Amino acid sequence: MQAPIPISRYAIPEPWHYNPSKWSQRITICLVATIATLIAIYLGLYQWRLVDSIWDPIFGVQSMQVLDSDVSHELSRWFRIPDGIFGAWAYLGDIIFGLAGSTRRWYDRPWIVILFGFDVIPLGIVSAILVAMQGFVVGAFCTLCLATAVISIILVFLAYDEVWSCILLLYRVWKRSKNFRILWNTFWGHPSNIAYQIAGEMVKKRENKKRK
Repeated sequence: MQAPIPISRYAIPEPWHYNPSKWSQRITICLVATIATLIAIYLGLYQWRLVDSIWDPIFGVQSMQVLDSDVSHELSRWFRIPDGIFGAWAYLGDIIFGLAGSTRRWYDRPWIVILFGFDVIPLGIVSAILVAMQGFVVGAFCTLCLATAVISIILVFLAYDEVWSCILLLYRVWKRSKNFRILWNTFWGHPSNIAYQIAGEMVKKRENKKRK
């Protein structure tokens, strides 16, 4: 195997004007997810009846109506734990995957980025759906639930760029190699000439656009 193409930890892949794996962005994601984790734990503690009531400065007792609704109980039956605690685990996953890997993980650890995206993006979509169900199905609203839904959408916005670069890399590896084994190895971060070459091309194209 030829020596891999050196890619700086500050390298910027197309189509972005910044490195989507940079620490400043990932730390921001982790801090935002930490806020959501604490809120979700608080809501889950009420569902476990470890706290007597939920603080809600806008909708008051409607929060407890939402958390005690048939929809919430059904979700808890699916998850085997209160949906608030399930949400806390999901946000904790955002934090763990957000901290894992280097600033080059968009190409040298694709599996981390894909798992990270799988944890962040579906959660944001589900949260938005559940919030819509509060009004249309339950007939009540929960301020802290709305806050976690907004946070989930923010996390999707902050995370999608890195996931996109990673998917673009994997797509181009497959398109060029037509070899599932090479694609699979690239996904798990095992070096291959094709993966290094394509990653280098993604960075080079971005650098050429920047010069223009």
